[in-house]
Amino acid sequence: MTDDALLDTPAPEPISASAWSAALAGTIGAAVALGTGQLVSGLLDVTPSPVLAVGGEFVDRFAASLKELAVSLFGTNDKAALVIGTVIFSLVLGALVGIGARRQRWLPVVVLGAFGVVGALAQITDPRHVGPVAWLIALVSVGAGVGATWFLLDRARAVAVAKASPSDPAGPAGSEVGAPTPSVAVARRTFIGAAAALGAVSAATAAFGRSLVQQDVVGEAARRFRLRPPKSRVEVPASQPFTVDGASPYITPTEDFYRIDTALSAPQVDAGSWSLRIDGMVDEPFEISYQELLDLPSVEVPVTIQCVSNEVGGDLVGTAVWQGVPLADLLERAGVQSGAEQVFTHSVDGWTAGFPTEAVDGERVAILAYAMNGEPLTVPHGFPARLVVAGLYGYVSATKWIERIELTTWDGVDGYWVPRGWSKEGPIKLASRIDVPRSGERMPAGGVTLGGVAWRPSVGVRSVEVSVDDGAWQEAELGTVSSENTWVTWRLATDLGPGKHQARVRAIDADGRTQTAAVAAPAPNGATGLHQVSFEVAS
Repeated sequence: MTDDALLDTPAPEPISASAWSAALAGTIGAAVALGTGQLVSGLLDVTPSPVLAVGGEFVDRFAASLKELAVSLFGTNDKAALVIGTVIFSLVLGALVGIGARRQRWLPVVVLGAFGVVGALAQITDPRHVGPVAWLIALVSVGAGVGATWFLLDRARAVAVAKASPSDPAGPAGSEVGAPTPSVAVARRTFIGAAAALGAVSAATAAFGRSLVQQDVVGEAARRFRLRPPKSRVEVPASQPFTVDGASPYITPTEDFYRIDTALSAPQVDAGSWSLRIDGMVDEPFEISYQELLDLPSVEVPVTIQCVSNEVGGDLVGTAVWQGVPLADLLERAGVQSGAEQVFTHSVDGWTAGFPTEAVDGERVAILAYAMNGEPLTVPHGFPARLVVAGLYGYVSATKWIERIELTTWDGVDGYWVPRGWSKEGPIKLASRIDVPRSGERMPAGGVTLGGVAWRPSVGVRSVEVSVDDGAWQEAELGTVSSENTWVTWRLATDLGPGKHQARVRAIDADGRTQTAAVAAPAPNGATGLHQVSFEVAS
C-alpha cells in the first residue's frame, strides 16, 4: 500500500458505549446529583432541598392551572406525586444526557450545571432564606453527578471496546458459540456493578439527608412547654344518639384529618425560636413567643374546616377540637386602626391568606390554635400555631405555620390564591355528603341505613333530607352538635327491594336556606350541587 493510500484511509470511528448503557449512566448520574443535593442540604440543615425548592417554585408558577387536577387525581397525595414527578423528569433527562455524552463529553457539565443553577436559585428565592450556601450545595451536587456520569460512561465504553476486540468466533474452549469472551463478561459485570452501587448510594444519601431535616419539633416542644387547660371550653357531646358503620364520626381523628397546602415538605419550626408578629395598621405592633402564647387565656372549641378544592361529596373537610387564643384578644392588644379592613396572614413558607376584619367580631370563632384534639398541633397541621376561622374556606383563613398577622386595607394586598383566579372572599357553602352506602357498594338484603354528614360552619344545619330513587324528600335523623360551628351527622333507615338504587342528600341551614342543586366546580369559591350515590341491594 502506498503512502498516498494510507493518507486516504479514513480514521476509524471512536468506539462508544451502547445507547442503553449510556442512558443508564446518565440516569444514575442524575440520581447521584439529586441524592447529593439532599444529603448536603441535610448536613447543612438547609430547608428546602434543591428538589423541593424547584418543586415549590413549580407549584407557585402553575398552581392555578394544576391545583384542581392534582387534587382530583391524587387527593392529599398531590405533593408526593409532584415530588416523584420532578425526580422522574430529572432521571429521564439524565438518560438523554448520557446518550448525548457518548459523542459530547461536555454535555453532562452543561445540563447538570444548568439544573444546579435552577436549584440554587429556587433555594435562594425560597421564603425560608437559604442564602448563598445554595451555591455550595449546587456545586457539590453537580460535581458528584457529572463525575458519576463520566465514570459509568467510561465503564460502559470498556464493554463496547471489549466487544469490538478480535476474538475467537467460536469463543473460549468449552463455551457456546457466540458467548461473550471473558473480557466482555468482566467489563459488563464491572459496569453493572458500578451502576448498581452508585444507584444504591444515591438512594441511601437521599434518604439519610431527608432524615436529617425530619426533626421531632413537636416532641421537643412537648418536653419544654406544657399546654395549659383552656379558660373556657365548648363541650363535645359525650355520645351520639346513633352510629352508622362506615360513616364519619362527629370528631375527626387527627391522623385522618385532611391536609391540603402548597408546602411540598411541611416546615419544621422550632417552637423555642418561633414568634408571631402582629403589625401593619395597628397602634402597638408586638411579637409573641410560643411560651407567651401558651400563657394567655385560651378557649377550646370544636370547629369544622374545609378546603375550597373539596368536590361535592369529597373528604377534604373535617371536624376537630381546637385550642388556642381568640384572635380578637390579640388584635385588641395591638389596637386595630380605623381603616384596617383585612386580616392578612403569613406562613413561614411564604404562603399568605386574608379575610375581612369583620370576621373577628367576637361572635364568629376565630382563634390562633396551638392544639388539636387535646394534643399539640402536628407538623402537617401547622405546628406550632395556625389560624382556625369558622365558616371560611381554608384558602382565605387557615394559615398554618403562621409567623405574622398584618392588618391592612382590603385592596392593599391579595392572598396566595387570589391572583391565581380564586375569589377574594371564601365563605363555606352549605353542603352535605352520603358516607354510607358508597357508590357502587352492594348492600345486604333487608333494610338499608343511609348515613353521612352535613355542614355550614358559623350558621349551622337545621335539617337533612334524602331522596331515594328520585322519590319524595325524607327527613333524616340528626346527631347532636356542640354548636353551629360543626357539621352534624345524620342517618335515614329505609326498606329497599333487591336491585339498583340511587340516593341524593340535601341540607337546610339554620337560616332556612336549602342547599342548591345547581352544579358548580370548586373554582373560584367552592363547589355546589347535591351528592348522589348509586348502590345495589342484594336479593
